Amino acid sequence: MNVRPHIGSILWGAAALAAMAFGLGYAAFVGDVQRAMQRVAHGSRIADTQCGPIEYAEMGEGPALLLVHGAGGGFDQGLEFGGELARRGYHVIAMSRFGYLRTPLPSDATPQAQADAHACLLDALGIERAAIAGVSAGAPSSLQFALRHPERTSALVLLVPLAYMPREAPPAPPSRLARFMYEQAVKSDVLYWLVMRAAPRAVVKTILATPPEVLAHTSVQERRRVALLMEHILPLRLRQAGLLNDGRVALALGPSPLEKIKARTLVISLADDLYGTYESARYTASRIPGARFIGYASGGHVWAGHHGAILEEVAAFLSGPHPFAVAGR
Repeated sequence: MNVRPHIGSILWGAAALAAMAFGLGYAAFVGDVQRAMQRVAHGSRIADTQCGPIEYAEMGEGPALLLVHGAGGGFDQGLEFGGELARRGYHVIAMSRFGYLRTPLPSDATPQAQADAHACLLDALGIERAAIAGVSAGAPSSLQFALRHPERTSALVLLVPLAYMPREAPPAPPSRLARFMYEQAVKSDVLYWLVMRAAPRAVVKTILATPPEVLAHTSVQERRRVALLMEHILPLRLRQAGLLNDGRVALALGPSPLEKIKARTLVISLADDLYGTYESARYTASRIPGARFIGYASGGHVWAGHHGAILEEVAAFLSGPHPFAVAGR
């Protein structure tokens, strides 16, 4: 009996199945990226400011709140968090920071320059004074805004902030998986999409810096929110310049005269945030006069299980008294 034709047909069949699987996978990738491109192509405007073009979107009416997104974000990330605050009576302005989506990366993309760009955006919108909320990598420029433009800062909120603190020893180096995700996957829509689809727990643990087992014990609604966070990092090609700049900012963080901040301040972090923001958040709050610190034992960088509670805390804080308000401000 000649088995070669039989073996050949098996090999051809396997090759055909592999090609089909690749084709289906690639089609799914292309479809997901196209939907992501379409999603961020709508709902925002470009303000021509004295600091250059800045992408932004607005929701709601009431006191102004400038939302400054974290790494991998854009105006869309700000709107996702700010929607509930807009419904509670705030005029939410969600902008795209330097290098994200349709806001270009200038030659000077330091937190100080970004803070001045926040002021330029408010100028273009005719807003004299606003509260500012910085999430994660949006914290450095939010802090600088409060320092450089105190008369325009009605309140300061920092959520899981990227912030300086003095350390006796450098932090532990990232794992091999984390290095791959930070150095390779976030530079490629294809690689990020493959990992997100094949190993979502790896994305949760590295990019979202949240213990997967913590997320697994939250509600279906919370797991859906975090899944959308993962999805909405796409398209990476439109966020890559900003991500790379955030990496440079993180490496160059240094002390700031936080004791000079006059705005009411709320700082929130979680002890198991795998980016290690908890201690730096506590340090930051301790250096700002009158600042309030709220810490949660678990929830990771995306505050899994605490989204509703944190929105309540932020809304209550923003609507509270203004002990630092003085005549002429």
